[in-house]
Amino acid sequence: MVLQDIAPPLTHGGDLGAARKLFPGAPEPFVDLSTGINPFPYPVPPLDPAVFARLPEPAKIDRLAAIAAQAYGAPSPAHVVVAPGVQILLPMVAALARPGRAAVLGPTYAEHARVAALAGHHVREVTAIGDLVGADLAVVVNPNNPDGRLVERDVLLKLAEQVALLIVDEAFIDTGPIDQSLATALARPNVVVLRSFGKFFGLAGLRLGFAIAAADLARRLRAALGPWAVSGPALAIGTAALADATWIRQTRAQLAAAARRLDGLLIEFGLDLVGGTSLFRLVRTPAAAELFDHLGRAGIFVRRFADEPGWLRFGLPGEATAWERLAQALAGFERCDGKSK
Repeated sequence: MVLQDIAPPLTHGGDLGAARKLFPGAPEPFVDLSTGINPFPYPVPPLDPAVFARLPEPAKIDRLAAIAAQAYGAPSPAHVVVAPGVQILLPMVAALARPGRAAVLGPTYAEHARVAALAGHHVREVTAIGDLVGADLAVVVNPNNPDGRLVERDVLLKLAEQVALLIVDEAFIDTGPIDQSLATALARPNVVVLRSFGKFFGLAGLRLGFAIAAADLARRLRAALGPWAVSGPALAIGTAALADATWIRQTRAQLAAAARRLDGLLIEFGLDLVGGTSLFRLVRTPAAAELFDHLGRAGIFVRRFADEPGWLRFGLPGEATAWERLAQALAGFERCDGKSK
């Protein structure tokens, strides 16, 4: 796929305003399964009111960078860029490479292709890792959104030798496999790793994310962000959460168990599992449009894909009532493989 024009902002999951317009009579509250955000969020600690009243202090940004370097296995804090969410970093990292040929391993999170075009690149979406070779900018989401495809670390390291700049988006790697992260391989000057905070910690509204890169690239990204890019509350909560090894370990196990439970529920009703991570599951069914509509009218919002009309992505339900509503809604829909329940 070659992008001839710069695309406007894209449609994504999590827009309950759009859900209510689509399904105005649906019962409230909506069960939002349209994102890959942890439904068991990190417990926000009490905050000093001063973090809302004062500009963020550089020393606190430095402290969070040090905690993040330790948590993610980066060589040092100098390799870590603290940002107000990964989304704000995407056009900045695309602009680290001179405008040229960009290749995005797809199908994947569509913002990567859009922002690469914004940065002046001629963008192609490719389906084989070998088709990234020779690109001025190569992008791999690992594990992939929405199908969970994983490119092994050694393959990515080899690819880094064959492209001008490699961007690896590890937004969902916190649930594993952690040993495949490229965050520890940043002696290489042409690799940037992106890590999301909000997805795994369930605090997407905090707007916090990280780029991990060679020190020179990290300095360029900090300069582009400018001073006070990250709020005081985000710095305080991010520092506490990334240092909480016990919560991180327990939450990985909790999410894996919830994903297995969701798999069982989806398979029970005849849905074909394509893949995913512990934060979302992707299914394929010829009845995807009908099922999306049926679930929406039941107040359950899942993610559909214009380019893949047979796919639906399900995030994890959180509370017991959300699980019950999903099970009831699926039970009220004819099995997607045509067999009687």
